[in-house]
Amino acid sequence: MTTLPSVFISHGSPMFALEPGQAGGLLTQLGQDLPRPKAIAVISPHWMTRGAAVCVAQKPATIHDFGGFDPRLYEMSYPVNNGVDGIESAQAAIKLLADAGWNPIATDRWGLDHGTWVPLTYLYPKADVPVFQISLPAGLSLAQALAYGQALAGLREQGVLIIGSGSLTHNLSEFGGGRTDQPVLPYVPEFVSWVREAVVAGDAQKLCRTFEEAPHAKRAHPTDEHYQPLLVAMGASMHDGKAAAARVLDGGVAYGIISMDGFVFGDMQ
Repeated sequence: MTTLPSVFISHGSPMFALEPGQAGGLLTQLGQDLPRPKAIAVISPHWMTRGAAVCVAQKPATIHDFGGFDPRLYEMSYPVNNGVDGIESAQAAIKLLADAGWNPIATDRWGLDHGTWVPLTYLYPKADVPVFQISLPAGLSLAQALAYGQALAGLREQGVLIIGSGSLTHNLSEFGGGRTDQPVLPYVPEFVSWVREAVVAGDAQKLCRTFEEAPHAKRAHPTDEHYQPLLVAMGASMHDGKAAAARVLDGGVAYGIISMDGFVFGDMQ
């Protein structure tokens, strides 16, 4: 079975589902370029739990976990049916996490939050690949988020596409309105450039020191839950302590503040 890469995606605002911008087309192309997965496992900051949890729902609901947006968003759904492959893959994730000491629980009382279904609308628009979510445990350090990804790395050898879905920058207090093409605030590309350099160099330890060393890190991420999925995705690519080579998905900047960059860790074939 083909070993798949792991991926970090910036899922942006829920409006990304209606406003593809630069990133939407990149995700569509990525879905066409990747070998077809047996299943997709997504770690999103919109499902945070006290410890590790894995959703084993056969038909996970589309969760509209936001308010005050375009009414069309609430009519959208991602009607995936997980079948045998999806449930087997979710159970494999549970075993890997348990073996690594994370003591996960299985639940069917979750679905697909907007950190999952919005980008998948572009990546696999037919909703024809099984999808399950793995929670992001609350209170992780960046080093622990990296280790969480490392615990899941074995899924890739089973044909599972691991996606860390977050945001490369995420300071919503600076959101200035509804135009996606607002001028980019200068701190955003400075922070993004630092992160890109560390990711492309495969320097996981540098990324773990982001909030001590990166320019404007606290402004880019007043809280770090949307940054942690990047460390999870990198960790899932690691072998013998070394991260896989990364390719940048230059998604541009939405609303002047939200970097939509992504990264693909590992070979595409």
